[in-house]
Amino acid sequence: MVAEMWKELFEGEGIPTRIMPVSGLPTGQERADYSVLVPRDKEHVIKDILRKL
Repeated sequence: MVAEMWKELFEGEGIPTRIMPVSGLPTGQERADYSVLVPRDKEHVIKDILRKL
């Protein structure tokens, strides 16, 4: 749920985002860890967004 919130925030800023499970478990597992992936060339934009929070 938290990863989905970050995904929505970043995509709202026009940054394509993917969520990938860290452990290899199928997506949708509530207690699984997830990575929020963004394009490397957008890292500076992500840092600006996070700094404003």
